[in-house]
Amino acid sequence: MEQINFQQTIERLKDTGFSPIPNVVQVTVPDAKRVLWAGIRYFTGENARWLPEYEEVAGWLAGNESRGLLCFGNCGRGKTLICGKILPLVLNHYCRKVVSCYDAQQMNADLDAVKQKHIIYVDDIGTENLSVKYGEKRLAFAELADEAEKKGKLLILTTNLTIDELREKYGERTIDRLRAITKTVLFSGESLRK
Repeated sequence: MEQINFQQTIERLKDTGFSPIPNVVQVTVPDAKRVLWAGIRYFTGENARWLPEYEEVAGWLAGNESRGLLCFGNCGRGKTLICGKILPLVLNHYCRKVVSCYDAQQMNADLDAVKQKHIIYVDDIGTENLSVKYGEKRLAFAELADEAEKKGKLLILTTNLTIDELREKYGERTIDRLRAITKTVLFSGESLRK
């Protein structure tokens, strides 16, 4: 019996849309902690502070192991600043990657367009309502997480919700996917906004 050559068969089926191997995104930024600190100082000036959770983000930047990033926890700790402003610039400069940035409401409003992107930042997940278009109800974020796992999309996410609150909103299946495809970083402590 002839032995199957999986790689050849996958290549042959590429045009059909069959893609059993996700197209994962590798991130490797040299001297990531210094680069992240430079970004924080650029945007916050003399008020810049290095918080313990930033170590974990710097670790992710140094080598993401093909996983996205989920920053959750208390407001005012720099999640949106880092994920929505600094990381898109750093990934573009060092990795030549373009991050498509949305807030949860934009994701909901045009989910199909968001799902077309490969590196996606969504701010404030969990604040969006059920997406309803032409009477069709969709849980946008759950669909995006599913798509990310299947196709290797890189998700960078922020939320003020806890993991339990996310589970309550999206279900165990989505949380299980997030655990598999992202590094989670807890931002805790008092708000830096004064």
